[in-house]
Amino acid sequence: MKAEIIAVGTELLMGEILNSNSRDIARELYNLGIDVYHQSVVGDNLNRVSKELETAFERADLVITTGGLGPTRDDLTKEAAAHFLKREMILDEESIRHLENFFASRGLPLNEGNKRQAYFPEGAKIIPNENGTAPACIIEFDEKVLVILPGPPREVIPLMGKYIIPYLEKRTGKVFISDIINISGIGEGHMEEKIMDIIEAQENPTVAPYAKEHGLTLRVTASASTEQEARLLLEPVVKKICDRLGMDVYAIGDTTLEEVVASLLIEQNLSISVAESCSGGLLAGRLINYPGISKVFKEGFITYSNESKINTLGVDSKILSKYGAVSEEVAKQMAKCAADRAKSDVALSITGIAGPDGGTDEKPVGLVYIGLYLLGEVKVMKMDSWGSRDNVRRRAVSQALDMLRRELQMRASK
Repeated sequence: MKAEIIAVGTELLMGEILNSNSRDIARELYNLGIDVYHQSVVGDNLNRVSKELETAFERADLVITTGGLGPTRDDLTKEAAAHFLKREMILDEESIRHLENFFASRGLPLNEGNKRQAYFPEGAKIIPNENGTAPACIIEFDEKVLVILPGPPREVIPLMGKYIIPYLEKRTGKVFISDIINISGIGEGHMEEKIMDIIEAQENPTVAPYAKEHGLTLRVTASASTEQEARLLLEPVVKKICDRLGMDVYAIGDTTLEEVVASLLIEQNLSISVAESCSGGLLAGRLINYPGISKVFKEGFITYSNESKINTLGVDSKILSKYGAVSEEVAKQMAKCAADRAKSDVALSITGIAGPDGGTDEKPVGLVYIGLYLLGEVKVMKMDSWGSRDNVRRRAVSQALDMLRRELQMRASK
């Protein structure tokens, strides 16, 4: 099966919105063994969208569109599909009832624009959208398939997972299963070097690397006629990759680094506090993402200025004067002082130069020191980051969590 993806929206053409949908859909299709040879972006115009569909179906068996399903007059994707297919637009009674209930529950009337969201090309299979007002749909014709999805990624991703992928699996006649290998503390290039032979030899299962905001992932996907057969193909490859990467793998499955760290702290009954300078509370925020963290999280200190490091944490002013706020010595003191102040078993500290200004030849922008206090022992890590201020701060937080994760996993293995 050959596929194309069409993103509809003038705002995409103008660069006002990032086209993440096409990327995410292409990855899912790749994992299903469906080839994507073309992607396109077209503005909100009935004739242009209709022509784009015509061109796409000359090359592809499957076309997936995103966007253009809203309540405004320029949301014309379904109308363009009806024009291309030479079909009438038909009101779907179930969709109109859903919209009426949706707006009634919010004390709002159902306007004419929203009523348009309940109309579909004749013969369309309607797909409910639990995360928005615009239902999706699937249209089959001449042994080809058109999938029409809304635009917001928070709606597209659940629709793909719950409805579109299972539908496509049935059409391919195969069962697909995947494992997600989560990796941190290593760059994408170094990770790839360790498993390059596995990636180059891939057929079934496939191995797809992704760089995400908080680390790296490898999606390993196997296909077979049954789930059991696919699992037998998948497991040896996942194990081989994990053996190669060792401690760089922090979890298998849909989980986050902070979830792993929080679980380890709770399992080992270790309380934690954090002291943050350049990260400004991001580290505490990541930990607090975990619902059960209140069992072990004691306190978070945001000590951005030298005065707050001295007065709030108790960092020695002489050490600050001698080495500067961004230094190994101050990172160590911040971690130890946070543990002392909060009476915690563990403490993490972050101090650095996030930029864009403030760097020197000796201490450039991107220099960060991370301190770790663990049951009386203090360690420090130096990292040289790059990119925007936001990128430096986010990477520092991920590195701090990974530093603690490794220590706790080694402690658990003893």
